[in-house]
Amino acid sequence: MTIRHPEVHRITRIGWLRAAVLGANDGIVSTASLIVGVAAADSTRNAIVLAGVAGLVAGAASMAAGEYVSVSSQADTEQSDLAREREELAADPAGELAELTSIYIGRGLDREVAVRVAEQLTAQDALSAHAREELGITAGMEARPVQAALTSAAAFAAGAMLPLNAAVASPPSVLLAAVVASSLFSLALLGGVAAKIGGSKLSVGVVRVTVWGAIAMALTAAVGRAFGVSA
Repeated sequence: MTIRHPEVHRITRIGWLRAAVLGANDGIVSTASLIVGVAAADSTRNAIVLAGVAGLVAGAASMAAGEYVSVSSQADTEQSDLAREREELAADPAGELAELTSIYIGRGLDREVAVRVAEQLTAQDALSAHAREELGITAGMEARPVQAALTSAAAFAAGAMLPLNAAVASPPSVLLAAVVASSLFSLALLGGVAAKIGGSKLSVGVVRVTVWGAIAMALTAAVGRAFGVSA
């Protein structure tokens, strides 16, 4: 009989949530900062929009490549460890059973109970039991390079479109203020949504992304003012 648990656990969301939040946050912050820096240098609207589009394309590609390489390395490590564990199970099943038993004993089970648990899990799926207990690899938590790459690229592009749209739609006289205001609002919203999905404190999620976004935009605005040349 399958027992259904009423609790809602969020840990299975961590893979795609991390990639999505990181991608969207970077899309907003980097593109808004780029636009703000160029705008602060008294550049033309065309130059500002071109910089934003270039930042969107380059950033999305960079996020996808970075996530794919990073998560692929993690996946390679996982597969290598699983292959080694598979070989050890084939070569020394008794030793692996004893190892699994010792893990449960170390976690507080009596030896007799630990032996029974280890034997039953080994009979059901020995590799999954060792992957979970020795390597910390559980179902739903495996590294997925393609998923991470696509999620990051799409999230970055979606985030980057927000300040870019503000730059396109705003009159030149208020372009800088509009980009900053819309970006900070978007970051606050993103932080709140991420906190809600992840089950963390709402205020913390909002403040941490908004503050760092404001700092990034302030720095690039200062650089634009310092080195910009009026058109």
